[in-house]
Amino acid sequence: MIDRLPGLVNGDAALVRRGRFLTCDFLVEVGDVAYHVSVEQGRIASVTLGPASMRPWRFAIRAVEEAWREFWQPVPRPGYHDLFALTRFGHARIEGDLLPLMANLRYIKEVLETPRRLARSA
Repeated sequence: MIDRLPGLVNGDAALVRRGRFLTCDFLVEVGDVAYHVSVEQGRIASVTLGPASMRPWRFAIRAVEEAWREFWQPVPRPGYHDLFALTRFGHARIEGDLLPLMANLRYIKEVLETPRRLARSA
């Protein structure tokens, strides 16, 4: 589902506008699979699959695949409904430089929640 972020985010003008001050790369790890997400002024420039040890990122959000699957349900269960709920209940970890994440928290949360739209439309 992460690989569909560019279409989901870039097609949402309000979300792109909300993230217009953010340009950075971050890592989303779904189980053992790492995705490098590159954001340029609120638009998802690319989502790159696979390990790239020399590619820098500002922060990483890591969770097991089952946690992400539950997070992306149309109406997730309590404890899986929010990025910080995932971390609070030990389902996910956030690492790295938290400044760009916290400064753009609503945008990042909404970006990571956009795959829920796919589940709703299915």
